Amino acid sequence: MKKAFLLLLSGMLVFASCQLPLFPDNTSKEAKLTGTVVDVGTLSGFSKLFVLNEGQMGTNNASLDMLRLSDCNYITGVFKKMNPKETAGLGDVGNDIVTIGDELWIAVNNSGIVDILSAKDETEIAAVQVPMPRCLAFDANYVYVTSWNGAVTVYGPDWSVDQEKSKNPKGAVYRIDRYTKKLDGSVEVGYQPEGIALYDGKLYVANSGGISSSQPPLYSYDKTVSVVDLATFKVTKTIEVEINPQKVYADGKGNIYVSSFGNYTTVHSCLWHIKPDGSAAKVSDLASFTAALGDTVYCMGNANEFDYNAIPSWRSWKCKDGVKINWGVGALPGFCVNGFAALPGGYFIVADAGNYFEPGTVTLYHDDQLKWTVMAGVCPGHFAIW
Repeated sequence: MKKAFLLLLSGMLVFASCQLPLFPDNTSKEAKLTGTVVDVGTLSGFSKLFVLNEGQMGTNNASLDMLRLSDCNYITGVFKKMNPKETAGLGDVGNDIVTIGDELWIAVNNSGIVDILSAKDETEIAAVQVPMPRCLAFDANYVYVTSWNGAVTVYGPDWSVDQEKSKNPKGAVYRIDRYTKKLDGSVEVGYQPEGIALYDGKLYVANSGGISSSQPPLYSYDKTVSVVDLATFKVTKTIEVEINPQKVYADGKGNIYVSSFGNYTTVHSCLWHIKPDGSAAKVSDLASFTAALGDTVYCMGNANEFDYNAIPSWRSWKCKDGVKINWGVGALPGFCVNGFAALPGGYFIVADAGNYFEPGTVTLYHDDQLKWTVMAGVCPGHFAIW
């Protein structure tokens, strides 16, 4: 597979005893890979946890890690180890990862590809070219990919925006056939779309306006959610939320949740609730990082998010049926939390990017108790289970 080299956009090891294997040993080449042995505790319901490391932008060092429950090994750099002929590696800036059946789909933003791997042994199946892919959602027949569609800000030597070289087209959602692995259409949405969720024949797309904040025609963040009808593959409605929306979740009961980063200086990160009737309202501030499990959205926020010289003061809460609920997790360590996921059985896992240039860490918690921390790749941030 040919990787495109484009320019765009970090540890202690805790060793613990491993429980008996929860799944049969894999007899493939991957089964011979070893890493750091950790205590998987009572984790169950899946056989592998995948960690996508974004890498440092422009350096082509996105990577894939894996926690294999069968032998409790946390293994780094799995993609390169299982695909040695792919000398370019996974690509430049890993942005999202989902498991679909026995396949692993990865959006590699700066390389302009959606990479498809076998979840059984991490070998590459196919790669689909999509301009600046961001986030993924899927149904029985298609995978839907948000795309910045070529938007880019170019800065001059004095860090001013070069308006002639910069581009700010509207974003798009691309549709990929799950079985042919080919593009099957696209629809224009708002500026710089990020998260995407699917419910009841509709796509909900968060338009961040991450480029528009410094460029015409907006000179401000987008603050809309585009609703796309899957039957016609056209935008049928636009819903306003807080500026700079990021992640979108559907709880399966008609509730849609949208997290926002705000503007980093005066508008807090927050979570919005789009009700089944289509109306929208803010649930609460402090939701820099969010994750969904079942019908519940878990939220983490930094109480000092506007003070970049302060030690982050992380707070956590969850939302169910549009109502904020206190969650019994205390303040979390780490300066550069870059993502987290809720896992079955009261577990959750946090990615810390460190300095964003060197390997970061991944930490597992059970309820509010730290279980272990391992070294990951550069800038870990996204998770998927299989």
